[in-house]
Amino acid sequence: MRYAILALALLAFDAHAEVIEKAADHFLVTFSARVEAPPAKAYVAISEVARWWSPEHTWSGKAANLSLKAEAGACFCERWADGSVEHGRVVMAKKNATLRLEASLGPLQEYALNGILTFQLKPIDEEATQLDVGYRVSGSSGSGLDQFAPAVDGVLGAQIDRLLRYVDTGNPEAQADEVVEAADTRDVRAQVIEEWAKQAAAQQAADADAKPAPKKPDATPKP
Repeated sequence: MRYAILALALLAFDAHAEVIEKAADHFLVTFSARVEAPPAKAYVAISEVARWWSPEHTWSGKAANLSLKAEAGACFCERWADGSVEHGRVVMAKKNATLRLEASLGPLQEYALNGILTFQLKPIDEEATQLDVGYRVSGSSGSGLDQFAPAVDGVLGAQIDRLLRYVDTGNPEAQADEVVEAADTRDVRAQVIEEWAKQAAAQQAADADAKPAPKKPDATPKP
């Protein structure tokens, strides 16, 4: 029972992020979360990308060089003294509801892929919003996108976590207790996997013991 409870806890921890589809020519990753803010505040926060995007996932090393305006045709761009990058371009902006970009993020840009990043907001009540994020990437059958999906899921998931913290607290950085909680969760996950392996091995052994022995052929001569 203890491990069943831990497993449910892990499912709850991971429920916000998932690789929905992956194949050589496409993948789809999604994220869902409750935001402790009305849709209007969350919508504005998404476009304030310079304040929550991780500087580790920029070309210049500074998130302050990023910009994004919530209107069709606007550039999700990064500009600094030695260069500039178009990370994406807005193709739909529905105020307080939907922001959609064409975006081949990071190293995906050089592979001639098509990426669609969508933020959708739905009010839960006056003070909370359901945020759903989907990132669909497609390319040729030789793109090997099924290999990219897990890494993209992890990197983009970390960005969404930063967005959520920014909306909730004004600070996208994880606090010390959150880091400890993540480490504890990894330890619990390892315990669950180890216990499941033990239980599976025990069940296989029990099934083997319970399996009836094969009947020997009847050597008695038949008339």
